Amino acid sequence: MLEEVERWLGRRSWSAADRPLPQLLGAKRLSGRTVSVVLPALDEEATVGTIVAAIRAALMTEEVPLVDELVVLDSGSTDRTAEVAAAAGARVVARDSILPRLPAVPGKGEVLWRSLLVTRGDIVCFVDADLREFSPAFVSGIVGPLLTDPDVQFVKAMYDRPLETGGAPGGGPGQGGRVTELVARPLLNLHWPQLAGFVQPLGGEYAARRSLLERLPFPVGYGVELGLLVDALHTVGLDALAQVDVGVRKHRHQDGQALGRMAAAIYRTAQLRLARGHLVRPRLTQFVRGESGFVPRTSEVDTEERPPMAEVPEYAESRAA
Repeated sequence: MLEEVERWLGRRSWSAADRPLPQLLGAKRLSGRTVSVVLPALDEEATVGTIVAAIRAALMTEEVPLVDELVVLDSGSTDRTAEVAAAAGARVVARDSILPRLPAVPGKGEVLWRSLLVTRGDIVCFVDADLREFSPAFVSGIVGPLLTDPDVQFVKAMYDRPLETGGAPGGGPGQGGRVTELVARPLLNLHWPQLAGFVQPLGGEYAARRSLLERLPFPVGYGVELGLLVDALHTVGLDALAQVDVGVRKHRHQDGQALGRMAAAIYRTAQLRLARGHLVRPRLTQFVRGESGFVPRTSEVDTEERPPMAEVPEYAESRAA
């Protein structure tokens, strides 16, 4: 490991317990910074309400006003995600209602990018909506360094990520991040070794200053986490990045073919940043067994990125207002 990364691990890796809530509230009052929490959601009725309720009960009270707004960005759910989230106390915004002149495309990154137009916080915190046994420390932990250290601009959560099979834990507490270990970590270590210290580079829980997020392009699909991390490194430098241990993350796991599509999108995101070139064949062929043998199925690999939000006229107008 690079000496620079070893020093960074000592300076920029913390535990959520390192910054108690009273310290965060004091820092927030002094700075005047506001905090927005965004949950991107697609068919998450089983978990989104519990997460919203936990954030509101722990971090949005008169005694603990850490979070100023809580938005669930619904990207076309067909279940009761929007209804459940609203009943739990979130402001629910439909993806397609934001920036209507620009037709939305499927993908998590698309939703995160559009969320900047409908939130106002100086600090924006993203949390996946499929988490189980959710702890408010996922929010307070990663927001903390941004409130207490003016030099920090981007914070990722780190955690154990147990892989559960058939309802029973398996593989040990550190397992479960299969695309991380097989694709993202090798790419980062080989091409961006300064980022080798991140425990969960693809994790969906991270917070950043709006002033940074609005300057970054957003891959529309699964490559968004790797893309933002790499671009943040090049924009503000390693010392402005940090990570916080928030414990254990439990969520639903994707099947092998879904992971393959994620891996292809992540590899493509890395490839663009390495060469700013284009894939020769932006598709991925996988195989499933049919009645007469294996059947090929081909999926498009996400090949679109949204520009920095600061370049979007409607965003400038909304900020001015």
